[in-house]
Amino acid sequence: MSESPLQPSRRTVLGAMAALTATFTIGSTPARAATTSAYVMGYFTESPSGNGSDYGLHLAVSPDSLQWTPLNQNNPVVTPTEGTGGLRDPFILRKQDGTFVVLATDLKGTDWSLQSQYIHVWNSTDLRSFTGYHRLKLHEMATHSWAPEAFWDAGRSQYGIIYSAVNSSGHNVIMVNYTTDFVTVTDAQVFFDPGYDIIDGDLAVGVNGVNYLYFKKDQTLVGAKSSTLDPGSFTVFSTPVAHGGTEAPILVKSQTTSAWYLWGDTYTPNGVFYAWQSTDLSTGTWTAVDQKLYTQPLNSKHGTIQPITTTEYNNLLAAYGAPAWNRLKSYNYPDRYVRHSNYVGRIDAYPFDPYTDSQWKLVPGLADSSGVSFQSVNYPTRYLRHSNYQLVLDVNDSTTTFAQDATFYRTAGLADTSWSSFRSYNYPTRYIRHSNYVLRIDPISTSTEKSDATFSVGY
Repeated sequence: MSESPLQPSRRTVLGAMAALTATFTIGSTPARAATTSAYVMGYFTESPSGNGSDYGLHLAVSPDSLQWTPLNQNNPVVTPTEGTGGLRDPFILRKQDGTFVVLATDLKGTDWSLQSQYIHVWNSTDLRSFTGYHRLKLHEMATHSWAPEAFWDAGRSQYGIIYSAVNSSGHNVIMVNYTTDFVTVTDAQVFFDPGYDIIDGDLAVGVNGVNYLYFKKDQTLVGAKSSTLDPGSFTVFSTPVAHGGTEAPILVKSQTTSAWYLWGDTYTPNGVFYAWQSTDLSTGTWTAVDQKLYTQPLNSKHGTIQPITTTEYNNLLAAYGAPAWNRLKSYNYPDRYVRHSNYVGRIDAYPFDPYTDSQWKLVPGLADSSGVSFQSVNYPTRYLRHSNYQLVLDVNDSTTTFAQDATFYRTAGLADTSWSSFRSYNYPTRYIRHSNYVLRIDPISTSTEKSDATFSVGY
């Protein structure tokens, strides 16, 4: 979830992929024969100053599980109305009948001392409408119910709901309740207790006959495995992975390759997702994925990723729309995004506030509509333009000179043609590049300069 109270404060690519018939459980989605070719992420949002914090259910979609398009302008699609009135740690499960259930921690904000025996629950046929909202009581203990997830236990013909709570051991363990309808549940019992504090359990069920449970131990992600889903049957086996303080594991199976991805949410710095890759879960070893290859939704925290069909992907985009703004990611510093600060264009490491400094509307070029100009979202009268070859954020004075200085031609990326570079309208031998993290327009020749002048246009 949320983090252990022992730890510090926690927290476009659009297109279709070839369909694959899923015959095992992915990230706790029940095993079913369904054609899936895209992905949906659920999350809540937090930013360093709190200006971007929202404790409702946010959704994003992806054709590849790596590059994400936030829906509904990165606003929530549904918000709890009971309990604390907010959520953390949402989880999306496709049930055996093909519909969805959404579970979430009942917590608005970061009061880790809050005790709640309840979780939020919604039903949905399509993730475009949500019905049957209620809170579900899981236990009677004087503790929390953090990071609920669910899985189909075929042997029991029931769903298991796992979550983190402090039981009589005095530390967080993974608890489980069983249900057929997410309205009534069996009594809580311990699902996994390795003898030390753990939170944030995430399951992959039935992978070559083995079930995998990843969780947060201290500041790392660790795996356990079992040949059954019985409580108490899992044993720790993996090599821990982390990037700073890391929590909220998400196991995701690629639908087009043999790759598995393990996502983790960090709180040092707070709010950055990192991803690792493996082709064989049984090894328990992971390799870090280059940050060039993935981009999390803006301000996202503690996510859930589930496969969806191409039709569901298209319907979600049609219903909620892609953002009206973009972010530009640096090619050779992929943890950094183009932003303005004190009206100077630069690249800075995410997260930062105001986060809106990194949001841009790419509008038709002021001097040539076949080009592009960068309009600031939070200062909409201002555009990026060059002045003495440095990029600054200035008010459009409607002069010809301003229009020309603020117009660029988008080209194939100089360092990677799948990315983008931007050539100056009135200095056509010069491109936008960063130098000491400050943006300017320069002639480009060396491989380093080409990398400095290459950006991803996403969200």
